[in-house]
Amino acid sequence: MQTRKLGELEVGAIGLGTMGMSAFYSGAGTDDDESIRTIHRALDLGVTLIDTAEMYGPYINEELVARAIADRRDDVVLATKFGIITHTPGEITPSTERAISSDPESVRIALEGSLQRLGTDHIDLWYQHRVDPNVPIEDVVGQLAGFVQEGKIRHIGLSEAGAETIRKAHAVHPITALQSEYSLWTRDPEDGVLDTLRELGIGLVPYSPLGRGFLTGAITKPSDLDADDFRRVNPRFQEEAFATNMRIVDEVKSVATEAGATPAQVALAWLLAQGDDIVPIPGTKRVSRLEENVGAADLTLTADQVARLSALPAPTGDRYPDMSGIGR
Repeated sequence: MQTRKLGELEVGAIGLGTMGMSAFYSGAGTDDDESIRTIHRALDLGVTLIDTAEMYGPYINEELVARAIADRRDDVVLATKFGIITHTPGEITPSTERAISSDPESVRIALEGSLQRLGTDHIDLWYQHRVDPNVPIEDVVGQLAGFVQEGKIRHIGLSEAGAETIRKAHAVHPITALQSEYSLWTRDPEDGVLDTLRELGIGLVPYSPLGRGFLTGAITKPSDLDADDFRRVNPRFQEEAFATNMRIVDEVKSVATEAGATPAQVALAWLLAQGDDIVPIPGTKRVSRLEENVGAADLTLTADQVARLSALPAPTGDRYPDMSGIGR
């Protein structure tokens, strides 16, 4: 696989998101053996960026990733995240309280916990999972810069941060990557954030690059989702919005037919065509889907196909009710 640069960090052009192996989607965590096989296959195919977070599970996803990479740590650019779980000094067991927190002591506990669960002495890319409006970003990055000096983390990342926050953070210590939702399903970073990243030399790591599975064309109606699947309450998957949003999938399918590819590969190839500083991390827990996604790295869309996809209307409905706008 060809490589790309996130700041000064070199990684394979497509990464692997592991959240769905342990949390949020229906059937998550039901087949750890297949998930581990998927991670192994990803490494065999040239995927190097493996993405997890302490809050996936919580904690169990980091432990799963650790088992998968135990004998191949040097092949992996290991990324994880902190800041959506509150840690209290002196706690005997890890907290499961979900709340945005970049309090210095909570951050320190989060780092030590992730290092232990991942079975490593350093994290290659450590993201603040969400901006904490109660702690100045300059203070957070200053603390992370200290961890860089200690060798516990190699690179600093942010997630779902706005342009002003990114500038403030980067002035304290170089930011390597921003992880935010970006796809034909969500174009938000195009509103000033991408320009800021490129001005500062920061890479973009799109999560949910397949629109939470919508862009694959495999979901044809809301009832295709199991009752425990979090997408059941996602505004874009509700009946009226779903029907309207199918027009996006129809065009992706049309381009896929022309290109002799799958809709998922077309959606990923469109993202890759937006710049060589973009490294999407499609998530899957199945080897077959992984191999399909990785195939997008070899797909080159025509200028006309890219333009047609870029001209698609925005989807109907909010992304989801999360914390992404806080502190931006």
